[in-house]
Amino acid sequence: MTLLPIAKLGNPMLRQIAAPVHPDDIASPAFQQFIDDMFYTMVETHGIGLAAPQVSRSQQIIVMECSGEEGFPRTVLINPEIVFYGPRQEESWEGCLSVDGLRGKVTRPSMVRARGLDRHGQQLDIEATGLYAVCIQHEMDHLIGKLFLDRMTDMSTLTQLDEFERFWKEDHAAVI
Repeated sequence: MTLLPIAKLGNPMLRQIAAPVHPDDIASPAFQQFIDDMFYTMVETHGIGLAAPQVSRSQQIIVMECSGEEGFPRTVLINPEIVFYGPRQEESWEGCLSVDGLRGKVTRPSMVRARGLDRHGQQLDIEATGLYAVCIQHEMDHLIGKLFLDRMTDMSTLTQLDEFERFWKEDHAAVI
């Protein structure tokens, strides 16, 4: 597997709208290898989610996985869309592999229903809550050129990682 380079804040690819994937391309060995490489890169860089624009590829593909108590299953979403947002909002800490060393609080719906294609081109319908819902929204933002920084309403919570570890870690933050 290949460790793909992560596009960092300032890379124009992170601000573009990603192109949809043609369903006929999903079964190709090159596309399947790209999905495997995305998962490998996400794990090796200690993330729980990764969108194709973060590895400089303008396609609507996201991968996610988080083990542990608040975790969620290994997920691939191709050409995803959120079809329902729950009415309740929650604030949580977010970080991003493309935004090194920073954490910030973002308010998002605590429940979403998302649809898309899985890695085999089959329809997928996911109802997610908690961290899974946050991760889906965070990664889908990458497909429309948004970063968690754009969703922050209180920039006073923007924190360097060292200071986050020292003062805020008990509030939990995921590097999505």
